[in-house]
Amino acid sequence: MRPLLHGLLLSLLVVARAATADEEVVRTLPGHTRFDLARPEINAFVEHLVSGGFQRDEVFALLAKAEPQPKIIEAMSKPAEKALQWWEYRARFLTAERVDAGARLWREHRELLDAIAMERHVQPEYILGIVGVETFYGRITGRYRVLDALATLAFDYPPRADYFRQELEQFLQLVHGGELDAEATLGSYAGAMGVAQFMPSSFQHYAVREGDSGRRDLWNDWGDIFGSVANYLQQHGWQYGQGALAEADIGTAPEPALPSSVTLNDTLGALRTRGMQVQTILDDATACVLIAAPVQAGKRYRVGFQNFYVITRYNRSPLYAMAVNDLAQAILTRTLADDAP
Repeated sequence: MRPLLHGLLLSLLVVARAATADEEVVRTLPGHTRFDLARPEINAFVEHLVSGGFQRDEVFALLAKAEPQPKIIEAMSKPAEKALQWWEYRARFLTAERVDAGARLWREHRELLDAIAMERHVQPEYILGIVGVETFYGRITGRYRVLDALATLAFDYPPRADYFRQELEQFLQLVHGGELDAEATLGSYAGAMGVAQFMPSSFQHYAVREGDSGRRDLWNDWGDIFGSVANYLQQHGWQYGQGALAEADIGTAPEPALPSSVTLNDTLGALRTRGMQVQTILDDATACVLIAAPVQAGKRYRVGFQNFYVITRYNRSPLYAMAVNDLAQAILTRTLADDAP
């Protein structure tokens, strides 16, 4: 069979499959575009899901609803963690409004946060620090359909296509299981969802049901939201009661060589041997990592411990982890001041 004819027949077959499951989803509305479901990589993805138990028609029908989003590709090339210096990044999140809102949320849900802290062994201020940085406590959860975002990155963003195809698969699993609605679920340009901004794989593995909604709800149920964040941190090795960061002064020591990634490849004793002073009571055997934290006036350094490393499992950027830590500490300070007689 000639290639052109073969391709035409394949395209017709794909449309027919989608229409069999849902006749409406293959109609292209004015101003809307759809993915070419005859693309080899999309067919390979569908076959992979079919081998895992999906119905072929079901997958084609879901993908037929996805719309490519070129703006997402643009956003992926300029995340704030790469575009900003630490003092600029910090200023975005350490505002009086955000600290006040975090302290107010703690007061409103004190019993719930205390119960989750005891159950999951994670301090409430860090739970609030995460959701404060991620979404301003639910004010900014994303405006993209998660189906569109993940399909765009899975099929039109080669640098991380494998990762986003895995996330798209997890999302479709959640849709298939009835937990999420493929057409209504909104999130970030990268496909992160809810107040906690969980990617679909994190939703699958770490989201918990603490509330009474009958399903895991990371948009509206604070029990599920707080419990899921705490569970994520706990499962990644959170050490209850220990801080995440300490200030460091290199003194007259030579300019330090910094690691290329956040790994606990040093100890406090080794840093002190090299002439650095670290503001902590932790002993010399404590594993740590030296981090640059520049201010406008010059170079500054901080030291991250196990809990800092755990926060970077949520988001790999050390700027993000420092912002979460600093917001958490500011919320704690404000809450203690409010509680003082």
